[in-house]
Amino acid sequence: MIDLDYLAFLENILTENRKSNFLKVLENRTKHFTVAVEDVFQMHNTSAVMRSCEVFGIQELNVIEQRFGKRIDKEIALGAQKWVDINRFDSVSGCLSDLKSKGYQIIATTPHEKDCMLEDFDITKPSALFFGTEKEGLSKEIMDNADGFLKIPMVGFTESLNISVSAAIIIQSLTNRLRRSDINWKLSDEEILVKRLLWAKNSIKDIKRIEERYYQDNPRN
Repeated sequence: MIDLDYLAFLENILTENRKSNFLKVLENRTKHFTVAVEDVFQMHNTSAVMRSCEVFGIQELNVIEQRFGKRIDKEIALGAQKWVDINRFDSVSGCLSDLKSKGYQIIATTPHEKDCMLEDFDITKPSALFFGTEKEGLSKEIMDNADGFLKIPMVGFTESLNISVSAAIIIQSLTNRLRRSDINWKLSDEEILVKRLLWAKNSIKDIKRIEERYYQDNPRN
């Protein structure tokens, strides 16, 4: 349960403009779609995907680091790591199991399958969109466990796009269609409260000292 008094205390420190922006952004956030990237060696690609998630309203990014343990490139993410939830996994199986337990269908993005073009993709089902590297693509484990395949229509000689580019195109297209639909895609009231609290904490300098002072003055029962 969210401590509403504590939330009110923290938000009282913020400017009215920032609080208003939080509510406006949260109105367009969704967990109906989530994004997963697999073993992306170049940090800036994962960071760029995170930035696309933030810009287009995807709340969660799943990062599989089975082979390459990498930190998020803050310069590329440009602060997106403060507003997007990052779920880290050290194995493909762990990520697949977690997402399936949450009710997501596994969608592999690849130019080599003929299952579904981007504009024809069924947006009604909660979906986890998996992206691999430009050179190697997604692993056999993900391809074998995929419930469907999705690709971007291309008419040139080049067969693939950089992961950050393909992710941006797909996320923008699907979230734009989602917001025009009658699907219940928004965060729940409880999820919005959780994000308001976290974002308020991320916005306040010296939050640990402020938090300690609050609970000293307002001891928990």
